[in-house]
Amino acid sequence: MCGIAGIRRLDGGPVDPELLAAMGATLHHRGPDDSGVWFEGSVGFAHTRLSIIDLDASVQPMESASGRQHLAFNGEILNYRQLRTELPDYPYRTKGDTETLLALYDKHGVNGTSKLRGQFAYALHDAETGELHLVRDRMGILPLYYYADDKVFAFASEIKALYPVIGSPEVDQESLHDYLAHRSVPAPFTLVKGVRKVPQGHRLTLGRDGQLRLRQYWEVPVRPARVGCGPAEAVELVAEALDEALRDALVADVPVGAYLSGGVDSSLITALIAKARDGADLHTFSAGFGDARVDEVEWARKVADIVGSKHHEVIVTAEDFRESWTKLSWHRDAPLSEPADVAVFKLAELARRDVKVVLSGEGSDELFGGYPKYRFARATRWAGLLPALPRGAVLRRLEQSLPAAGARLGVAMRAMAEPSTAERMRGWFAPFTGAERTALLGEPATRSVLGPYQRGRGDALHRMLYADSHSWLADNLLERGDRMSMAASLELRPPFMDHRVVELAFSLPSSVKVRNGVTKWVVKEVARRHLPADVVDRKKAGFRVPLDAWFRGGLRDMAHDLLTGPSSFAASVLEPGAVRRLLAEHDSGSRNEQPRLWTLLSLEVWHRGLGNSDELTGTKRSEVLR
Repeated sequence: MCGIAGIRRLDGGPVDPELLAAMGATLHHRGPDDSGVWFEGSVGFAHTRLSIIDLDASVQPMESASGRQHLAFNGEILNYRQLRTELPDYPYRTKGDTETLLALYDKHGVNGTSKLRGQFAYALHDAETGELHLVRDRMGILPLYYYADDKVFAFASEIKALYPVIGSPEVDQESLHDYLAHRSVPAPFTLVKGVRKVPQGHRLTLGRDGQLRLRQYWEVPVRPARVGCGPAEAVELVAEALDEALRDALVADVPVGAYLSGGVDSSLITALIAKARDGADLHTFSAGFGDARVDEVEWARKVADIVGSKHHEVIVTAEDFRESWTKLSWHRDAPLSEPADVAVFKLAELARRDVKVVLSGEGSDELFGGYPKYRFARATRWAGLLPALPRGAVLRRLEQSLPAAGARLGVAMRAMAEPSTAERMRGWFAPFTGAERTALLGEPATRSVLGPYQRGRGDALHRMLYADSHSWLADNLLERGDRMSMAASLELRPPFMDHRVVELAFSLPSSVKVRNGVTKWVVKEVARRHLPADVVDRKKAGFRVPLDAWFRGGLRDMAHDLLTGPSSFAASVLEPGAVRRLLAEHDSGSRNEQPRLWTLLSLEVWHRGLGNSDELTGTKRSEVLR
């Protein structure tokens, strides 16, 4: 993967190459192997490269054979060899996937995007039409942000690369409600005022006239299509789709490894890699926490022994959190949405010693119904048959009376207490309810980001998966995976996110996903062909971090100082009494407030570093864009 950035001056002035270089330098971690800039008149691109395919060529930004188009590309086009055979008349000068995008545009224009397989975010400027196109992959695996005012349009792989253009960044106050509801901010918004993200499966075109046009070229299927598909047929279809996705995901000219948590998804991906490579060296990587309640390292070791991989482990501690939190918030360009973010970074650091690309099992849960909450999809939808006010009041009182050990039951009660179906679906992962967000911020939300929770059709499970594949997966887990791996200059590929697998998953009936109370049934049946039953059938643990204990121990004083101190951003924008109650109840052990404390602390740590990460921040705009 790589880093891309660029500018188009809307006032017609020339682009400053130093400004481009400053934007690119901020993305060095995404592409430490090479860097370059291109500028012509009022348009310019910057690129940093992590060489994966065609290592010695494919230098970027890349010019087309005609000289009329220029490209800055981040990602991998995994079917590029096939596309090159379909476009034989283009005068190729390289052997990689980057030039394939120029050949595709030459033949089909920007609509050629629909022919791509892989993960990608790219910018293409066409001097002939005067258009600048930004394109993001179907599932949003790779990031793409932009900023526009009356003088300049700028884009980048990461928000921090826009700061030399923006100047001193400010918090988007409207997005605070979104963050407290999702632990991240759903597209197209961000926590930084004026910065937007190109949504998954969309392209953004800046016309010669300076107008922006956002168009969707692909979407997650809104309703299931194979309603009559039986269980045996579904297992065969998923097995075939994963085999095809795996073959594509292994396309690289550098070593490829795999994350191996010991859960069914990463174990299945690892087993499929071992099968595809027929005994070739395979490196696998797992993380532990030194806490028997949450560690899965023994299961990871077992799977590594089964597939014969060279296995590596790292133990993550509370000290790692203290040391890494600020740095990783800078890399994330946002609050760390999950405690596991730090562990994923430590895992990426470990993997980068041996490989340049890793495969993961990310996305399987959101496609095939892997979380425990999916067993309650119908209840989530039909809870609205009970009047909202009494239902909410009773469930909130019951939840508040639960002991710390009842935290999981409390999540369900909080979700079911929300007034609408869309809000109840969101409530399963929301750290704060709608009423709590209003109390914390002093006013209700002024906009809605509930679209993904409202657009889905079909049965209750399909609607819930549709919503989670957008807000939870694209704006949280995939964003986390990209930033934490890129922080270690490591490319991450999730084969479950191959759009053919996604389209298949959303075409299958819900009865093969949650079956007789078994979540992710169809994936487990595929895994049963490669792994023993105890690995396939064991209870889902997830990538859990023992923060409940750490917030009462090694991280306690830090938490109190950050959230209640005189310089606290959280204390300035949130109701202080509510924050102090959360801290006190968690300290006492009467409640487990770890998810909410993490959400607030992450906001605070991110804000303290906002705009202070690069010496160039704020120094260029007044000189160049006045």
